Amino acid sequence: MRKLYLCIGFCLTLWSAMAQDPNFSQFFASPLTLNPALTGKFDGDMRFAANYRNQWPTINNAFTTYTASLDFGILKNRIPVIDQFGVGFLGFSDRSGNGILQSNAIGVSTAYHKGLDEDAYNQLGLGFQAVYVNKRLDVTKLDLEDELTPFGFTGTTQDVFPANQVNVSYFDVNAGILYNGTTNGLNNIYAGVSVYHINQPKESFKNSDFVLEPRMTFQAGYMHPINSMDALHLSANYSRQANATNTVVGGAFMKNLNADVSNPTNLYMGSWIRFGDAIIPYVGLEVGEFHFGFTYDVNISSLKPASNTRGGAEASLIYIRKHRDPNARKLNCPKF
Repeated sequence: MRKLYLCIGFCLTLWSAMAQDPNFSQFFASPLTLNPALTGKFDGDMRFAANYRNQWPTINNAFTTYTASLDFGILKNRIPVIDQFGVGFLGFSDRSGNGILQSNAIGVSTAYHKGLDEDAYNQLGLGFQAVYVNKRLDVTKLDLEDELTPFGFTGTTQDVFPANQVNVSYFDVNAGILYNGTTNGLNNIYAGVSVYHINQPKESFKNSDFVLEPRMTFQAGYMHPINSMDALHLSANYSRQANATNTVVGGAFMKNLNADVSNPTNLYMGSWIRFGDAIIPYVGLEVGEFHFGFTYDVNISSLKPASNTRGGAEASLIYIRKHRDPNARKLNCPKF
């Protein structure tokens, strides 16, 4: 019979390899992992986004995820003023099983957003993304059955591995489409579809290859102004990969604290729900060009006894440098 802990270790590793795409409760705060078509889709000169997530911290640091991205517009003087052309760069790192499996990726994105009317109130964008991925399994951190002694895992295993660390690398291709518009020039509506792992890369730590199934994601959002300064933001995200699905729906109320529209200080408070898994309270603070967000998943699934109802903490930062050109045209862009 296969050794118990070796079996558990490899099962968890395989599950992680199949399922652990970047998956944030604040999906709206990680634009380049949500949809490549969001590349360059913001009102400003440059956007930097960073995200941190620690999922199920009570289960031996099950998943710790970091991302950072930078995107900006290009060829602004060579394309119509109602269009946007963006390029972006993305970095991603994930540690699973207390560091037993480490995944790192770097990617480049591009998207073109075509204005559908003379005021650029409505745009349709198409984006593409190419990513280089490396996954590394550290077998020295696996606890095997024959290492178990009355004093813990202090023995020496008889298993022989070909190397201390096993590596897998591959290129990945993603794409997306996004509609962004308004009905009156004040509100904002967006809806998009993105597909990840289009080329179905192969990854495996054993001789047989595992094909990474495509992941399709649908996202949508709506911003409704309450008055000239406050607003209600609603958003939803649905993704499917093989037989696994993920549905998140919710919203936040934005309150302007300094009565300044050009350089606002906005407080956001709200909640999202991930069906069958967690309730996700959210608080955010926007100060000028910076937007900070924090969520804490409250686990409501059958995993509650192991997680102590703690699903995971998540923090985000978005910095959008405003237009330095005073004559730059203000564009209608999604926030959530």
